[in-house]
Amino acid sequence: MIDPRLVLVLSAVLLALGVVGVLTSSSAISILMCVELMLNAGNLALITFARIRGGPEAQIYVFFVMTLAAAEAAAGLAIVIALFRLRGTTDVDEINLLKW
Repeated sequence: MIDPRLVLVLSAVLLALGVVGVLTSSSAISILMCVELMLNAGNLALITFARIRGGPEAQIYVFFVMTLAAAEAAAGLAIVIALFRLRGTTDVDEINLLKW
């Protein structure tokens, strides 16, 4: 059995990579991928805590988080495709639809 501390460290590293990716990336698609990475890091931590505690509650939460992450990815990708068709780019620095 793997030590839960190692899994939690892995989860923290994945979360940190996702945050760095969101803050430094300029492409909308890579930002969405980094958000998915952060959600998966949270899921990994929830599963680890569920294994430590022995209860199935966290696994149910992980199922709902995965469902929401899939819906977020579908909606985000649809928005990125619409922006690409309208502006011809996915660079978030060049998209200024909300400015007056």
